[in-house]
Amino acid sequence: MTIKEVSLDQILPIRQQVMWPDKHIDFVRVSEDEQGIHFGLFAEGNLISVVSVFIHGQEAQFRKFATLEQYQGKGYGSRLLQYIFDFLEEKKVSRIWCNARISKAGFYQKFGMNTTAAAFEKEGMEYVVMERVFEKQGF
Repeated sequence: MTIKEVSLDQILPIRQQVMWPDKHIDFVRVSEDEQGIHFGLFAEGNLISVVSVFIHGQEAQFRKFATLEQYQGKGYGSRLLQYIFDFLEEKKVSRIWCNARISKAGFYQKFGMNTTAAAFEKEGMEYVVMERVFEKQGF
């Protein structure tokens, strides 16, 4: 297993396949993609899990976290997310947040993230903003 920075072009197909398979690939793009840092987890040489990170001052948002279905439930996504948290620790962020599908909130809670009062719906999916706030700068 290897985790490394990858290109936007590498992650878009996985985003689409996992998150919105019935939509055009442009639907899974976000306006900040060109400024993001994109990470991928490779198993047996294949890219199987992806996430994009956007750092704004002391805060960071991760977006479009997706693991190919056949690899879900095997710990790959957890390893990638922990890698991202460690990466952000080095950057000394004080808040990490994401827009989580409500059905996945329990997964993020395992990483010390809490739900906020902010919630919304997109394309029939319910989302909640989740965050992990640190008392002092850094972890």
